Amino acid sequence: VVQGKIMKKIKGGLLIDIGVPAFLPASQVSIRRTRDINEFIGDELECEIIKIDEARENIVVSARKLQERNRERLKQALLSEIEEGQVRDGVVKNIADFGAFVDLGGIDGLLHITDMTWGRIQHPSEVVQINMPIKVKVLKVDRERERIALGMKQLSSSPWEGIADRYPVGSRHKGSVVNIMSYGAFVKLEEGIEGLVHVSEMSWTKRVNDPREVVQPGDTVEVVILGVNEEKQEISLGMKQLETNPWDRASDKYQPGVKVKGTVRNLTSYGAFVEIEPGIDGLLHVSDMSWTRKVSHPNEMVKKGDVVECVVLAVDTEKRRIALGMKQLESDPWESSIPKKFAAGVEVEGTITKVTNFGVFVELTPELEGLLHISELGGGEGNPE
Repeated sequence: VVQGKIMKKIKGGLLIDIGVPAFLPASQVSIRRTRDINEFIGDELECEIIKIDEARENIVVSARKLQERNRERLKQALLSEIEEGQVRDGVVKNIADFGAFVDLGGIDGLLHITDMTWGRIQHPSEVVQINMPIKVKVLKVDRERERIALGMKQLSSSPWEGIADRYPVGSRHKGSVVNIMSYGAFVKLEEGIEGLVHVSEMSWTKRVNDPREVVQPGDTVEVVILGVNEEKQEISLGMKQLETNPWDRASDKYQPGVKVKGTVRNLTSYGAFVEIEPGIDGLLHVSDMSWTRKVSHPNEMVKKGDVVECVVLAVDTEKRRIALGMKQLESDPWESSIPKKFAAGVEVEGTITKVTNFGVFVELTPELEGLLHISELGGGEGNPE
């Protein structure tokens, strides 16, 4: 082992004076990655002689090999004494997307991005920089694989401790939207504490398909605590709970027999859904559209977008259902006018609308049909045609 002073840069490396000029290849200058070896000019370095060519009077030395041996000795010493839970000083050696490598003095440990802070960060460079001295806690030691997991956030208590006391269910808080997923928005309540507002908890009256219809990243929002799980570090939040649920007063406001007006929002094979106020739809079943007409499909009576008047038939606030009727706006003609106008023995005229093997249907009025059974046609048994 010799010691010398770096004199100047030459082709392939540096010239070092160890009493006589010697060649220090660029690859043997240091164990750390160096962009420009000029920074070593003027420095004193300990080196190991790796080659002597007496014929050419040429000496080749290496600082790296000596450093590697020293580092291996330090590494083995450190691995023998380091334990989980210890707090150590280190220097940030390298930064990757997933974390930072920290030199503990002989061995590097990995400080994962998730163990840097209790809060959310996008990149390790938001917290640490190369050559930055830091304190870390040893989280795990694998002596066989010579790997050490480190943490910074573990140096302070977790903000999730006692979270249920600070954020009781039902309490209101303000926070900032920090991330949006297809299923909801994450809201930062304090450093290291985020909660999820699921899309289903954003509005009583609007069907939210994308959280961005309601909030944007960076928005300050008020939320209600719906649930807290300290063990899983999860908080469920709601926004619609800041307002009154329209269904809470539906049973008082829409009692059976009350007339309402609404807009046809959707048609199905069995009826029409009518919005009678934002967030509350009622079902107008095909069987409740006409007293006298057999309605096969709701589009025979109403169209999407039509404003219609209905009568409330029933309300189930628990299942959030309201049954509506149109025919109930008028009295049942089968109990009043039809028995009088079409009494037994009265002769009437009509138009045949349908022929079946058991008789024919005859239209008596635009909304009333009668059945002329095959046995009443005359001409004996057989097909009505």
